[in-house]
Amino acid sequence: MDGSSLRRTDWKLPWEGGCRCGKVRIRVTAPPLLASACHCTGCQTMSASAFSMSVAIPVGDLAVIEGEPVIGGLHGDQHHHFCGWCMSWMFTRAEGMGDFVNLRPAMLDRHDWFIPFAEFWTLEKLPWSTTGAVHSFETLPPPEDFPALIEQYAARGVCRPG
Repeated sequence: MDGSSLRRTDWKLPWEGGCRCGKVRIRVTAPPLLASACHCTGCQTMSASAFSMSVAIPVGDLAVIEGEPVIGGLHGDQHHHFCGWCMSWMFTRAEGMGDFVNLRPAMLDRHDWFIPFAEFWTLEKLPWSTTGAVHSFETLPPPEDFPALIEQYAARGVCRPG
């Protein structure tokens, strides 16, 4: 399922946001496909927290409108984009993971609406960490499970910014 099949009017798009220092700015023009939290130890380390938060955005609907992010992290098949000045982890594009980009929702100017719908890698989660996610997976579910998650997320209307 792509972002065009979601009810765009409910989301009050476009959204804008940026890194902590404001040198890199972004614009989102489609609703998220999925909101999630990842408990893997890699995300714990990169976020300096118990988990990382993501909204999956169709790749063509996330644009850098000011500044130029740099690649950080392990420089492998996960392309983690950061502000080169303040080092805010802004978004991630993974090779072989479809036509979406995982945006850190805290990079949006308005992100108080964010609620994880799914959480991944709970085998590695810290014992005290809870997210309230509807779906929990011990690892990453197989790719064929994602269309149903995306459809459930769209139908549920979990978050409505604005």
